[in-house]
Amino acid sequence: MKLFEDQDPNLKRYYSIGEVADMFGISKSVIRFWENEFDSLRPHKNSKGDRRFTQQNIQQLQEIHTLVKQRGFTIDGARRELKQQKSRQKQKKQVIDRLKEIRGFLENLQQEL
Repeated sequence: MKLFEDQDPNLKRYYSIGEVADMFGISKSVIRFWENEFDSLRPHKNSKGDRRFTQQNIQQLQEIHTLVKQRGFTIDGARRELKQQKSRQKQKKQVIDRLKEIRGFLENLQQEL
């Protein structure tokens, strides 16, 4: 489920908890529960304390929803999986950065020859 596949520039900046619950077909209480269980999920709150979800928050909820509701992970299992995904992304970035360095070195070496 890709909610923002085309990245329409007319998308709203903030979404209410009711709008987000409707997007995922879950109750508002599930979203509030997930907010307590997943440290990375921190929607903005206005002066009245109403949650305002950004597109980034919704992407985080999409990941959580996929793990818990579609793939059957427990909350603890989903937490671990998200942590592992973050670690894998960091490792992947480090490898890509190193490969770019090597490519630059080889291109310079080729130009010298």
